[in-house]
Amino acid sequence: MQRHWTAALAVACMGLVTAAGAESQTGSIEFAVRLRPTAARPEPVMRLPIHLLRKSFADIQKEAEESVEPADLDKFVDGLSVSTEMKDWMKRTKVVRLSDPSLITRLQPDDVFTVPEFFEAYIARNAGDVTTGFPAAKYRERDKTENPVRYERQVREYREALRKHLNSNPHTLIGVELELQEIDPGPRWAAVERERAFRVRMRTMEMAERRYHVAKTETDLEGRGGFVNVAPGNYWLTSLDGEGRVGDIRLRWDVPVSVGAGRPTSIELNNLNGTRPPQAGAQP
Repeated sequence: MQRHWTAALAVACMGLVTAAGAESQTGSIEFAVRLRPTAARPEPVMRLPIHLLRKSFADIQKEAEESVEPADLDKFVDGLSVSTEMKDWMKRTKVVRLSDPSLITRLQPDDVFTVPEFFEAYIARNAGDVTTGFPAAKYRERDKTENPVRYERQVREYREALRKHLNSNPHTLIGVELELQEIDPGPRWAAVERERAFRVRMRTMEMAERRYHVAKTETDLEGRGGFVNVAPGNYWLTSLDGEGRVGDIRLRWDVPVSVGAGRPTSIELNNLNGTRPPQAGAQP
C-alpha cells in the first residue's frame, strides 16, 4: 500500500514539474490603454477590443491591397461618353473629377483649346463678360456653307484672340468646373473606388483574423488587459480598425511588442504610439 502511494505521489510531482516547465517556456503581456484629451488628464479607454497579431496590421493591409485587383481608370474612362481628347486628358492626368474647383490647377491653356468640353465650358463661363474684355466671335454659322474660307479664317482669329486673352487673364478659368457638372464622371469613379476599398477592408480583416491572429481581449474599466501563455517572439498589439475615444481624441493602435520566456512584458497604449483614423470619404 505504501509502495502504491509513493508511486502516485511521484507521478503527481512529475506532472507539476512538467506544468511548471511548460509555463516557464511562455511569457505574458500586460497593457493599459490611456488617452489624454486636449487640455485634460489621461483617462482609461474602457471596453476596447485589443488583438494580438503575428504581423503588423498596417502590413496586413498592404498585403491585402496587393491581393485585390486595382480599379482600372483607363477602362473606366474608355466607357465614358466624352470626346476622345477628353479621354486622353483624363488618362494622362489621372483626373476624372471635372466639377471640383481644384480642376483649374490641372488645366493648361493647351488643354482648353485641345479638349472640346473644356473649350465649350470656358466660353460658356466667360461669354458676355465685358469687364474682362472677353473676345467676341465675329464669324457667322451660315458662312460655314456660304463662305467657308472666311468662316475658317474668322474662327482661327477668334481662337487666337481667346488664347491670348487666357494667357493674359488666367483667372478667367475660375468657375469653369461649374459648366462641367452635367458630364462629370467623378461620382461614378468614386463609387468604383469605394467598392474596391470595401473589398480590400474585408480581405484585410479576413487575413488578420485567420492567418495572423493569436488572441483577443477587451480592456476593463481601468483600461487594462493582458495575454498569458504567449510563446516567445515578436507580436503586435492592435485595435484593428476599431478606435479608442476619450473626449476629442480618437486613436487606433498597431504597436510592436516582444515577448520573452518566463517573464511579463508591460506596455502602455497612449497618444504617443497611437494613430489617427483616416477621414471618412477622404479622396486622394
